[in-house]
Amino acid sequence: PDKTVLIPDPGAGCSLADSITPADVRALKHRYPGVPVVTYVNTSAEVKAESDICCTSGNALRVVESLESPRVIFLPDRYLGAWVASQTTKEIILWDGSCMVHERFTAAELRDYRSEYQGIRVIAHPECPPDVLDEADYVGSTAGMIEWVRTEAPTKVVMVTECSMAANLAVSAPNTEFIQPCNLCPYMKMITLENIRTALRTMTTEVVVDPDTSRRARQAVDRMLAVPLT
Repeated sequence: PDKTVLIPDPGAGCSLADSITPADVRALKHRYPGVPVVTYVNTSAEVKAESDICCTSGNALRVVESLESPRVIFLPDRYLGAWVASQTTKEIILWDGSCMVHERFTAAELRDYRSEYQGIRVIAHPECPPDVLDEADYVGSTAGMIEWVRTEAPTKVVMVTECSMAANLAVSAPNTEFIQPCNLCPYMKMITLENIRTALRTMTTEVVVDPDTSRRARQAVDRMLAVPLT
């Protein structure tokens, strides 16, 4: 609250964050009393405020495993939640949310890449559908994929996530050829150099979060940060 936060285009939202509301979270907690709510960071502050703990794609499994409850409500991405469920003995209660970019990828598309580019490696974000993850050589967060490319140094790779991510990684891995299945996020592309400059010059549009919402949401974030790294 002591810092100014600007968004150059207030219409630049997130399909995943829009897939769940605070009322949805409250209804789930009423339906499953006492079951902790784990919420992915790609959500609104209001949804975080209704949650017990947050997670990223990189620490989702670790966060779920840190909870004593045998059942966990996981929000909002059903694919990331299903990926976590495949690696834990806990019962994962899923919400039917998804990212409009990641769910457009298909397993058939990846098989076509393998046929066209001999020896290509496939790495995928866990927000993708299960059949896509089954086709991948590695599944992990954006940070995990970056580290995998640096460690494995593949000759050719297809990075199954928002295609700007592959473009960014290609700069730091010049010896790897990136075959990009270019699914662009329309919301991310609404933020441009031009409107960033305008936002800084005019100091608009400022993002202001209700203090009570901020306090409650921060608790969920702080609980995530307190989870041991190992």
